[in-house]
Amino acid sequence: MRAFKYGSSLNLVETLVLLIVIAFLGGAFTVLSPCILPVVPFVFARTDRPFLTDRLPLLAGLAGTFTLVTGLGAAGLAGAAQFNQYGRWIALALFALFGSSLVFPSIAARVTRPLSSLADRIIARSQSQMASRRVLSATLLGAATGLLWAPCAGPILGAILSGAALDGATWKTAAALAAYATGAAVALAVASSLGKRALDALKRSFGIGEHLRRAMGALVLLTVAAIASGADTRVLASVKGVSTDRIESRLIGFASATPKTPPSTPSSALPVESKLPALDGATEWLNGPPLSRDALRGKVVVVNFWTYSCINCLRTLPYLRTWAQRYGGDGLVVLGVHTPEFGFEHDTRNVKRALQDLHVSYPVAVDNDYRIWQAFGNRYWPAFYIVDAEGRVRYHHFGEGDYDEAEGAIRQLLGKTPGATDGNLVAANGTQVAADAAHVASNETYLGYRESEGLALDQRIVRDTSSTYALPQQLALNEWAFGGQWNVGAEAAVPAAAHARVAYRFHARDLHLVLAPADDGKPVRIRVTLDGKPPGASHGADVDAEGNGVVTAARLYQLVRQSGSVDDRTFEIEFLDAGARALAFTFG
Repeated sequence: MRAFKYGSSLNLVETLVLLIVIAFLGGAFTVLSPCILPVVPFVFARTDRPFLTDRLPLLAGLAGTFTLVTGLGAAGLAGAAQFNQYGRWIALALFALFGSSLVFPSIAARVTRPLSSLADRIIARSQSQMASRRVLSATLLGAATGLLWAPCAGPILGAILSGAALDGATWKTAAALAAYATGAAVALAVASSLGKRALDALKRSFGIGEHLRRAMGALVLLTVAAIASGADTRVLASVKGVSTDRIESRLIGFASATPKTPPSTPSSALPVESKLPALDGATEWLNGPPLSRDALRGKVVVVNFWTYSCINCLRTLPYLRTWAQRYGGDGLVVLGVHTPEFGFEHDTRNVKRALQDLHVSYPVAVDNDYRIWQAFGNRYWPAFYIVDAEGRVRYHHFGEGDYDEAEGAIRQLLGKTPGATDGNLVAANGTQVAADAAHVASNETYLGYRESEGLALDQRIVRDTSSTYALPQQLALNEWAFGGQWNVGAEAAVPAAAHARVAYRFHARDLHLVLAPADDGKPVRIRVTLDGKPPGASHGADVDAEGNGVVTAARLYQLVRQSGSVDDRTFEIEFLDAGARALAFTFG
């Protein structure tokens, strides 16, 4: 089951508080990552200043600017990216001036003299006014620091931004981003306080205060030059940092516990959970004319949220098709709501092709703007909502499973004999076969940097830029890595040259990979191996026994189905052509 929001088993206040706490901790963890290094010189350059009037305003400015700029980007505001880019150059110029003033005190005097003269003409100089000017100066430097800070997007920040993408940027998104930035600021405050103690000790012991100030200014100038030239990204790519992904994922797990499905009860006792929301938010309707609440009055309706590259969603389709055929004549309407996760799933042409390939003939609402998703308050793929003839939601279930229970609810609402279901007669093949749950020890894994986990590389990923990577000699279970030339983006990784590879050490009967062809639509040839050999009888539906296949459309590809005992295996895929997009591994 896929989810991008925190479970509805908590009430709104509890969920928001938990989200803010987890976001705060996620921000604090950034101090352990090399991603924080570019802004450290700017923070430490003011460790000799008072905390309340200098360092605190600087960190507040950092947190505020990060929240503003990231929030504008999450909201999809036009010009947000350009604003950030221009702001970075202004910030670099400001820090170049600041660094120069530390190295050469005469520059500081020349820069501040006109401003001081102007201030003296307007107001009389007082101690409180001088303090206010220091606070304002420090806050502006902090704002500039925020424009230069690009934190590692681990699972927590990824979940916040993904939630904004799905449900729209709201005040809750802003609160979570502010908590994340505040956590980072607090961690930096602790680090700078420790740094101040160390510097004070050096000054007392060796009397080198002036030299330290000049050295700090030189470091600021060096950092400005590195950021301006892009050298910081290349240096950080070679720094092996502390990964906090597993810790962050566990924290998210506390907040994303699956809500419990109400137990099956007699028809008269099925709870009334809510009213069927409006369905007029669909951007398009497929397999039939648009449907409305009024048109569905008098029908029992199964509303299924899904997306066509989601393996969990695919494995529910045989049951949905069976219910539509089995009970369609009795007044049941099965309604699919296709709410996309990946960018290519917004393309209605891809959805139409998928409906044909997957033999889905019941009505499907294309929910590209997530309006129906939001109207239901849904958080999961797949999700079922069963609605009675009076337009009331009487049953829901998130994820796979409990099909007999769901069919029992359908029968009860149709006035049929409870319990007389034929779930065992549902036919499935290929990717729609139920998972071998007893042997699945590997989890869904994204290849884009926004949500990737388990990546085992000796070098750091260079984001949105073509770079060459080396596969490790060995991978532990659930570790994976790139080999060859790749351009790793937020959502997908793209082989930038022929013969790029991905290896994954996994434990499951089935291995799938969401793939898309090159942007020009040209097919991409692939070759798959298991433990260094052709898969043979363990090949998936989309490759042959020699492991050869072709990526022709944006969808989920089944690459491995182990035919014998399920063991730890090392999977490797080689892209014989450049340009494909690799998005996510799933298992079954």
